Amino acid sequence: MPTHPVPPAGKQQFERIPTGEAELERALLQRLSVQTKPPGSLGLLESTGVRLGLLQKTVFPKAETFRVCVFAGSHGITAQGVSAYPAEVTTQMVGNFLVGGAAICVLARAAGASLHVIDTGVDAPAAAWPAQGANFFQRAARRGTRCFSREPAMHAQECHTAMEAGREQVCLALADGIDVLAIGEMGIGNTTSAAALCAALLPAPATSVAGRGTGVDDAGLVRKIQVIEKALETYTVNLHDTTSARHWLECVGGYEIAAMAGCILAAAEAGLPLLVDGFIASAAALVAARMNPAALKCCFFAHQSAEAGHALLLEKLGVTPLLHLGLRLGEGTGAALAIPLLRAAARLLSEMATFESAGVSEGHQKTRETLR
Repeated sequence: MPTHPVPPAGKQQFERIPTGEAELERALLQRLSVQTKPPGSLGLLESTGVRLGLLQKTVFPKAETFRVCVFAGSHGITAQGVSAYPAEVTTQMVGNFLVGGAAICVLARAAGASLHVIDTGVDAPAAAWPAQGANFFQRAARRGTRCFSREPAMHAQECHTAMEAGREQVCLALADGIDVLAIGEMGIGNTTSAAALCAALLPAPATSVAGRGTGVDDAGLVRKIQVIEKALETYTVNLHDTTSARHWLECVGGYEIAAMAGCILAAAEAGLPLLVDGFIASAAALVAARMNPAALKCCFFAHQSAEAGHALLLEKLGVTPLLHLGLRLGEGTGAALAIPLLRAAARLLSEMATFESAGVSEGHQKTRETLR
């Protein structure tokens, strides 16, 4: 079994999040304005490149080395029939990740990204996965969350342990020279937890954020909505309280969601660009943003998934996804597909010629000002 020392416990200074300087932003925008293209003609790639530059504090951003982290956890709420797949699929899919057979394994290889698999609380012993390697991290806070229709999903210390598992991956990425970290998840039942978090924290009606997830039928969707509505009633607190995000995470969340929230907070503190996958990962971003609004500065939202509620969540977060492909698998697959876009955005700023260096005539000043 690989050995990965657990980092020392202790309070993390997630609040120390650097912000981009106005002077650097002006320099990045100025560089874009003199490159051999009409102003704004590369659309979202331009603003993406600027954000990368601000995070890395340079006018020549770099996005060459990527890592995808898949956080896995089991959910007690599956006992309520909210998923079309049995709970043991979470364990089985972790095994599939470790032998390289899952969709995220294929897409990470295609994108030239390394892959880490983190057990944050799968309801199975580590011995269930014989093909463990250096990319596997056993960081289980508990073997699955509790059924939150009966009691809170996790205890405070378990939530902390899961968040630390996410922070650890940021520390490792920085140590390994990773330019951009991507996050995804695996956990049968986690669309129910994500929808419950959205319903509580946006806030929004359960009917607007609960979808079919793995493909539940009409009866399953009704059960899912009822479970969420009951949880909202049971665990309601003053949502203006700054501790409410942590409260809801502990009450209805999942260990993999807590880990991703911790990962986002740590990435923002470090200024590490982070690709957020689909609905579940975006729910983790919502939790992180409620804990510290500046956490979203490091987040690039890979895609808008087909899961009900994701479009509303992205709208409420005020973010624009890079892709819209009708995906709803999770695992970090959308994030892996967005890797070439971030790589291209960085290279455009760093490598594209200016009108002066290429000897190309610029457009008329009046026309250029109009295009701006």
